[in-house]
Order: sequence, then structure tokens, then C-alpha cells
Amino acid sequence: MTTARQDIIETEIPVSQLQIGMHVIRLDRPWEDTDFLLQGFILQTEEDVLAVQQQCEKVTVEGKVHVVPEPFERTPVPVSRRKTYGKSGPSDNSQTSSSIPKRKVTYVNKVDASREMSAARMSYTEAKATAKNIMSSLRLGRTLEMNHIHQVVDSCVDSVLRNDNALLLLTKIKNKDEYTAEHCINVSILSAAFAKHLGLLEGEIRTVALCGLLHDVGKMRIDDEILNKPGALTPEEFAVMKNHTTFGRDVLAAMPRLAHSAVDVAYSHHERMDGKGYPRGLSGHQIPLFAKIVGLVDTYDAITSSRVYDKGRASMEALQIIHRNKGAQFDAELAVEFIRMVGVYPPGSIVEMTNGEVGIVVATHPTSKLKPRVLLVRDANKQPLATFREANLLNEAQDSAGQPYKIAREVPDESFGIVMKDFIEQGILNRKAPDVSASVDDGHGES
Repeated sequence: MTTARQDIIETEIPVSQLQIGMHVIRLDRPWEDTDFLLQGFILQTEEDVLAVQQQCEKVTVEGKVHVVPEPFERTPVPVSRRKTYGKSGPSDNSQTSSSIPKRKVTYVNKVDASREMSAARMSYTEAKATAKNIMSSLRLGRTLEMNHIHQVVDSCVDSVLRNDNALLLLTKIKNKDEYTAEHCINVSILSAAFAKHLGLLEGEIRTVALCGLLHDVGKMRIDDEILNKPGALTPEEFAVMKNHTTFGRDVLAAMPRLAHSAVDVAYSHHERMDGKGYPRGLSGHQIPLFAKIVGLVDTYDAITSSRVYDKGRASMEALQIIHRNKGAQFDAELAVEFIRMVGVYPPGSIVEMTNGEVGIVVATHPTSKLKPRVLLVRDANKQPLATFREANLLNEAQDSAGQPYKIAREVPDESFGIVMKDFIEQGILNRKAPDVSASVDDGHGES
């Protein structure tokens, strides 16, 4: 069956007719029930075709399909060469060699996210104050207190290693008026969590977290009129803004006993895989690994943050932008791994369930990002619940009608009167809420 929709031709075909180059736009089952994180992708390899064939019977592709029988049987892909698909979508083989070091360490969260929240809040508050101090010190030409900066970074990394869900949740708090400081600490935390996900050594995690904190120090030498301009920059103003990478290199290179990688990242985090970045137009393997990591994280946090000239967008939209630009702007393998780490509903997301109830994602599962733990705070009529409850979607938690809880969509902060900042400041997310199977009258919830 072929249909036309808004000038786009769609054709439903059995998976046996799939071929490399086809654009899959719809499956015969819900996307959330498959291993594919992003909805819609182009089949680029035999492994991509096999992945779809293993999970579906029919799919819808873009365009008209003319199946031409092949004169010979296609050689199957050996099991040893097949990729294991996580929650990320098909592979991307635009690079000839892996840019990700072989996994060195497998980390497990040592404590529950609710137990870690109190320590994470303290680390985040101190780190944010330190980021502000770094900016003001550079404005005034003062020397940075590197010992204190290292202590703050170590405190955040320690929290990430215990349970990264807590600090990742805190990065969802966005204050437009404090963007620069919050952005620097958010990039530091996200970079540390990403390095943990990649299995880098603990020392490397601490280094990339430091790089993330200091990556934008050069902006302190950019005039406020350009840095905080409420509208789009002119070509001349953007040329000035791009100088922050060189300024950052110069500032950090003058600091004794600072890891050279921090200088590299400040200078190179806007380089792009296709050579169209700045300031040097580096490409591919010329870009340092930590600069690739921080540059990717920097983009994600910027897209999801409200600034003087732009409103923050949902996490899913940011991931889709990264996915579309993998291999061109971003290292393809790192982009796929970052999407896998963040997942569709990262900690701190406000989500509406299919039954109308609303909750906050408090933790995700490393191997099942589509089924997080959700703190339910609004009923189906969007009224505050008398008792907050936690639903672990991985355990098929059920609502009062006996139906499994499922997420329908992510909604922006402040939707239905839910302000993330208030929930954190009141300590609501610090405590373990009773399971949805517990009695509603046990008195352990929050109102």
C-alpha cells in the first residue's frame, strides 16, 4: 500500500524487502517497544537491516519501492560482526576506525539516587558558586584558585561515580539569568557522566570534568554587549564571539600545573568532524577526544537551556539534532553513545503518563532508558496527589485500573504547576517515595 501525505510518499513493505538506503519512518509496533531510540532512520548497513528484521514484520518507508530480485543470495553478516543494539538506533559507519577507546572500566551505581541527592545538591551548589567565582576572577584579572577548583570537580565526580542520576537531575534546573555559570558546571557534570558511560579511567573522568568546567573561560574576554545580546549576532559580532576559544587557550596556558587537555578543550571544543568548525578548521582524528566529548555535551546543554536570545528546548529535540548531525558536526560513535546515555527521558524530565497522571523522572536504568523510575505528583486531572508515589516502569508498575504505567510524552518545566527547582529545594526528591503498590493512606508521601 502506497499513500501520499503532505507530498511525502510512504510505502508499507515486509521487512524481507528492506534494502540499504531506505528511510524507515514507521514500524509495525510502538517505537518504545524496540531498541531504536530515535523515530525514523536511514538503513546504512547490513547490520541495520538485520536489526529491523529481527524486531518487526512490516515497516513503512519513505518513497516508492521497486523491489528488484538479486541475481545472487546476499551473504549473511557473521554473528561476530553484528552489532548489539541498545537504545540508540542503527549503526553509523561514516568513520573507518573507532574514536572511542576500548572500554576500560565498568561502573555501577553504589547508592540509590534518592540517597545521593543530598550530597549531590551540596556539590552542585558549591560548584555553581565556584563557576561564578571563576568568571568574576577572570573579569578582574585575578589568578584562579586551582586547588579549590580541583576539590570542587572531585566532589562532583565522586557523586557521579556513586550515582550519576542525582547530579544529572540537577542539571535540568535552568535559570536564564545565570546561564554562563550553570552552563559550565552542567557541561562538567554531563562530561563526567558521559566519560563514566564510556568506561574511561577514573582519572580521565576527573580530567574531562575539569575540562568541561573551564571550556568557556575565554568568554570572559568578550564584551557583555555581544555575550548577552538578546537577539541574533551579526556576522561581525559572531566573528568576535569565535575568539573566545583563542582567549580560553591563552588564559589556561598561562596557568601553572594545569592539565594540558584543559587548554586543548578550551581551544578546540568548537571544531567539527567535517572541518567546518573553528578556530583552526580541524577535522576527524585531528580533534582531541576530550574536545569531542565536551563539544558534544556543550551543544546538548546549550540547546536545552533558556538564554537571553533563545528558549530552551526539550531533551528529545536536542538529541534529534545531535543524531541528524552525527558524522558531520559530531563524532558519529560518540553521538550514538551520548544518545544512549541520556535516553529519551533523562533524570529531571517532567512526563505525562498515558493514563493522564504526571510525574518526574528520578532515575533511569542503564540498560532500559525507556523505562525509568518516575515520581508521580499529579493525578489524571492534573491535581496534586495527596501522597506522592514512585512507579518503576522497568518492573511493569500498574495504575489503579491495573494497567502498566507508560510515558506518553515529556512536557516542559513548570507544566501543570510542577517547578523542578521547588521540588529540589523542598527536598522532595531527596527521599525515597513509597511504591505505587503501597497503600495510599500510609502517610509517607508529600502534598
